[in-house]
Amino acid sequence: MMFKKKYIWITLFFSIFSIALSFAQDKNRFQAIENEKIAYITKELGLTPREAQQFFPLYNEYSQTLWDIRKEKLNGTPKNSFRNGSRDILQYDAKEVEVKKEYRAKFAKVIGNARASQFFEVEQEFREHLYKSLQNRRK
Repeated sequence: MMFKKKYIWITLFFSIFSIALSFAQDKNRFQAIENEKIAYITKELGLTPREAQQFFPLYNEYSQTLWDIRKEKLNGTPKNSFRNGSRDILQYDAKEVEVKKEYRAKFAKVIGNARASQFFEVEQEFREHLYKSLQNRRK
């Protein structure tokens, strides 16, 4: 009986430990991708250290705002988002476009209009680069 309790506690401990380790690895992977993205954006937009120092806090706000909208799109529903019993996906897309317009203006104050507009292209290019590299790793 004592042996069974000890075995159960050891199994439980290792299960919790492996779950925690898994979450830490996912967080590290995400952080590595974010770091690579920051380096890519900095290089492609030709940001000076001063511009980068002002740009990336705005970028972090922008990124978090988009994440919140996308989570809401997948998981929740804001008020009045249902029409005839179905979710109005276009409402979320419209929110994303508004956020992008708002942040393009904020980015322009730091890096100018041309590079602020170019940012969205660079961001898309990075996603494509990331997707291709993931495809290559799977092969």
